[in-house]
Amino acid sequence: MARRKIIKIDEARCNGCGLCVPSCHEGAIKIIGGKARLVSDLFCDGLGACLGHCPQGAIAIEEREAADFDREKVEEAFRVNTSVGHPAGFSGCPGSRVIDNTGKGGVTASPRKTASELRQWPVQITLVPVNAPYFKGADLLIAADCVPFAYPDFHSGLLKGKVLLVGCPKLDDIGFYAEKIAAIVKSNDIKSVTYAHMTVPCCYGLIDIIEQAIASSGKNIPFEDIAVGIDGEVKE
Repeated sequence: MARRKIIKIDEARCNGCGLCVPSCHEGAIKIIGGKARLVSDLFCDGLGACLGHCPQGAIAIEEREAADFDREKVEEAFRVNTSVGHPAGFSGCPGSRVIDNTGKGGVTASPRKTASELRQWPVQITLVPVNAPYFKGADLLIAADCVPFAYPDFHSGLLKGKVLLVGCPKLDDIGFYAEKIAAIVKSNDIKSVTYAHMTVPCCYGLIDIIEQAIASSGKNIPFEDIAVGIDGEVKE
């Protein structure tokens, strides 16, 4: 084994909050026995995406002898337990558990209710794993988080048949979003990208970021920009 950078978790400092789990896109960290633990050297790429998410400062990068990062092993882990589409042995926050229902259509509605077209979980940009199985061949919808409240036909008119990412261009970390969206587009077979946002100035910031992510991927991916007014109408 060669020496390389890899994460180190200080169990004495760790309080088991689990905030680091969804930030590790490769599933290398799990909560075991009330503490965050590195489950396998093979799963850790050593880039440290989890570092800033630990409020206790219990995670650091060290250089030591370790097995090489194995992307195939990571993808294999995501394919295990396909009934819910999340990595085997998931033990983190239930709100970040990966669920893939893209092959099953939307959720069947009960009588007198409109069907939900949401086909995967999580949907928040920060929580979505870069290599989630539902990104394969996906039509991607990135929505500013006010859009579903303003646009009454969000599910049937925008979301149907698409994989959803949600975020706030004004209040969230746009720099992180730029890196995350670029990684998703570059690492997956994305068929198209649609960005739905409000007609308020702060919502327009993601347009350039998405276009740059597509351009940097070197792929010819169709991009559509949809603006929704506070009156709930799609604008030209």
